[in-house]
Amino acid sequence: MKKFKLVLFLLLTGSLFAQQTSSLPHYLSRAEKALYSGYHVPRALAGNPVPPPQTVRTMAEWEELQGLMITWTSYLDILSQVVDYAQEEVTVYIVCSDSNQVKSYLLHRGVELKNLKFLIEDFDTVWCRDYGPWSAYTHDVDTLDIIDWIYNRPRPEDDVIPAEFAAFMHLPEYEATQDPDDLVHTGGNFMVDGHGTAFSSKLILEENTDKNETQIDDIMWRYLGIDRYIKMDVLPYDQIHHIDMHMKLLDEETLLVGQYPQGVADGPQIEANLQYVLDNYRTCFGRDYRVVRIPMPPDANGNYPDENGDYRTYTNSVIVNKTVIVPTYEEQYDTTALRIYREAMPGYRVVGIDCNDIITALGAIHCITKEIGVNNPVWISHAPIRHAYVNEAGYAVTAQIKSAPGISNAYTYWSIDTTAGFSALKMTALDHDSFTVSIPQQASGTEVFYYISAESNNGHTVSKPLVAPKGVFSFTVESASALSASGTPVGSFKLFANYPNPFGEGLSHKNGTVTTIRYHLPLPDWVRLSIYNTLGQMVKSLVNCRQNAGEYRIKFDASGLPSGLYIYRLSTKRGMEEARKMLLIR
Repeated sequence: MKKFKLVLFLLLTGSLFAQQTSSLPHYLSRAEKALYSGYHVPRALAGNPVPPPQTVRTMAEWEELQGLMITWTSYLDILSQVVDYAQEEVTVYIVCSDSNQVKSYLLHRGVELKNLKFLIEDFDTVWCRDYGPWSAYTHDVDTLDIIDWIYNRPRPEDDVIPAEFAAFMHLPEYEATQDPDDLVHTGGNFMVDGHGTAFSSKLILEENTDKNETQIDDIMWRYLGIDRYIKMDVLPYDQIHHIDMHMKLLDEETLLVGQYPQGVADGPQIEANLQYVLDNYRTCFGRDYRVVRIPMPPDANGNYPDENGDYRTYTNSVIVNKTVIVPTYEEQYDTTALRIYREAMPGYRVVGIDCNDIITALGAIHCITKEIGVNNPVWISHAPIRHAYVNEAGYAVTAQIKSAPGISNAYTYWSIDTTAGFSALKMTALDHDSFTVSIPQQASGTEVFYYISAESNNGHTVSKPLVAPKGVFSFTVESASALSASGTPVGSFKLFANYPNPFGEGLSHKNGTVTTIRYHLPLPDWVRLSIYNTLGQMVKSLVNCRQNAGEYRIKFDASGLPSGLYIYRLSTKRGMEEARKMLLIR
């Protein structure tokens, strides 16, 4: 039946796509609505309609990229500028029908041809964010996989681009496209932190009414490694309901959120959604999200979307390694927006491209680009130091650092005067992927700058932040009295119940053999978190290092352990200790 519907679809709409290939908007065109209101096009499957055989981690946009994909069809002036900026950082993969035409146009625009690859494929539209491939890694850093779903537009040529790209790159591809995993989704409505947390509007629920939320979450876990899927109410005036039109993750803990004048357009719903997130969720490191606000500018006539104005947005940018490409509209608004980006993302090259032509179709830079992760990444997961006090012996820098070939060495570079350079501290490996070192004690009021650099056994070196040493982490040492006077950090020593519990493959839970252990430290301390069996034998050491005050979430993978009752114990050098039980069912 699906094949019959696809053939019928192609016969009915051949002339439609022949005429509108270069002009279809981001939203459903009138012809598409008339033909397929409420209907999702079945895919001509070209890939592998099963989930990855092992747990994967979907890459965040700020991680190291090998490439950026675009589709060469419309808005060529904007695409040319994207190519010009992006090829300084990565290979630009251009989906097109004639590479010579692309080269001629770029040369005519004065764009050098130096880091380009061409995929000669059929396509429907320019909006490759929505239908393009998603990069995910088996076991966090191993094989690069391409993940796909059913594109939420009746545009069948676009919908098979991920499979064609995977074949072009000789990468494994997995598709959530067949019952019971047939998931309708769109890339502009999917934002991920690289640690298993994702954000979408509730459009994802509206477009998959044959499934409940638990079933959708389960698909997202098995195909993309998402174990926490945050969904927000759709906005009244954003016709496409894609969150990238008003929100963006700049890193694991920073939300860039569009802001309207009070009571204007989608402003009230954006504020309600933001408050919902802040009230109910913490970052992957168990801390409050940092929020950066950026104005949503009116159109050239001073109108906002509630007055039929263009949906101008600055959050619809793309991060391409050390460059951030931002949509721009008018200098009076652009200067503020670009300044906000540069202050929020120090060390990055922030550039703008005029998007007045494309924004009328309800899209901008993010909507027409799709990032491709590197092979064999070096992944550094680190919760930056937020609070440090003068009476501490040192300031612990802890990180999880992974690479498929293994890590040969890791360093923390620190300074109190970046003009004088950075000092290197070799990090100690606590186990095969956890590293720590302490920055020496400093006087009250001292601002400390630091970054992490790690090298894999195959010689690949990556820093965190990626732009270091141009952009680094920083904290200011506070006096001992500030700790008691401010009440920061708040809370007491606490070990929380793990979730889920019970857990394990025997429960068919989306997390499988993975459970999360959460705890809170009121003061900096040396921390041990270990797992024991009922005989009192330690079966796994999860944490054994100095940590700063705050809340932590540690994932425990019980793969290889038999079913049964286990005890997890948290202790510190200050003598605080607490233990809880958990049940593994295989």
